[in-house]
Amino acid sequence: MTTEAPPRPARQRRTARNAQTNDYFELVERANAAGLMGRRVGWYVGRTIGFAAALAVGFTLLLTLGDTWWQLAVAAFFGIVFTQGAFLAHDGGHQQIFATGKHNEWFSRIIGNLGVGLSIGWWNRKHNKHHGNPNVIGKDGDIDTGALVFVPGEEVGRTGFLGWVTRRQGWLFFPMLALFGPVLHAKSVQTLATTPGIKHRAAESVMLGIRLIGFPTLVFLTLGPVLGLAFLLVQLATFGVYMGATFAPNHKGMPLLPKDNSVDFLRRQVLTSRNIRGGWFVAWAMGGLNYQVEHHVFPRMPSVNLRQVRPIVQEFCAERGIPYTETGLLESYRIIVNYLNRVGLGYADPMDCPIVAQYR
Repeated sequence: MTTEAPPRPARQRRTARNAQTNDYFELVERANAAGLMGRRVGWYVGRTIGFAAALAVGFTLLLTLGDTWWQLAVAAFFGIVFTQGAFLAHDGGHQQIFATGKHNEWFSRIIGNLGVGLSIGWWNRKHNKHHGNPNVIGKDGDIDTGALVFVPGEEVGRTGFLGWVTRRQGWLFFPMLALFGPVLHAKSVQTLATTPGIKHRAAESVMLGIRLIGFPTLVFLTLGPVLGLAFLLVQLATFGVYMGATFAPNHKGMPLLPKDNSVDFLRRQVLTSRNIRGGWFVAWAMGGLNYQVEHHVFPRMPSVNLRQVRPIVQEFCAERGIPYTETGLLESYRIIVNYLNRVGLGYADPMDCPIVAQYR
């Protein structure tokens, strides 16, 4: 016969929490000792010049190729470039580029609103909540139920067409990402129009308006209504699929934590994050977010340094017995598709993962 262990005395609980806090600060000290927490402004200047040059190439092709269906390739190119711009704005939002918050904020505001068409006021609010509580039910908006269901049990009651989609949501995931771009733009507009407390709302609104009105206008004036519409559809679909396919592997299909969990910061970030293996191309294509574990542990570390801090984090996690997840890109997509399908079909525990039960 087994008996339930008595609750630990308050002093023991405080000691355990202190040890976990000390774990995180020890890991920070190791990263500092390796010189990986400093700014890399020159590297970001190079990335920004590359982004501006790519935009210049795109606009030159748009304006000079003429009335040809090859313009759809230019549209896909713009979708890729805008996503790379979103990675830049993301890093600025995390205070990774400059020493002052003001400079980082304005960098993100300009690149995000004017270059990409995303409100940084909206993105920062949403993304900061995610970083504080990744995969925590009821706190991480990235797993809230919408067109897709990420939390087991929340698929109950979805009938009709929505129920049909939910039961097949894994297979439909990537096609649905083609609609992700317009949703991101719409969320940006909605936030600036209705949410109180947005810093520099007027500046964001002007820049976002120039991007979301000016770019389609230029496309239609240059290509006409039919080819112009096809151009915008391809650009938006490429942007949506690229953005979703980059961010989804980081957490989808990883353990979900209950709202009232008591997991410490370091373990919460590592347990719910997944790295993607690959060389320089994967790192470039994912904006450095393939090192998602390290990014969540050190959100202000320049993304170019995440590759170097990875072995330090891996070694530390092995010493403390903290599960560290890393997989290939295609394997991560397989995990996501299977996970979403199992949630949609009503599996009680689509992960079949002991880590989930441990923190419930």
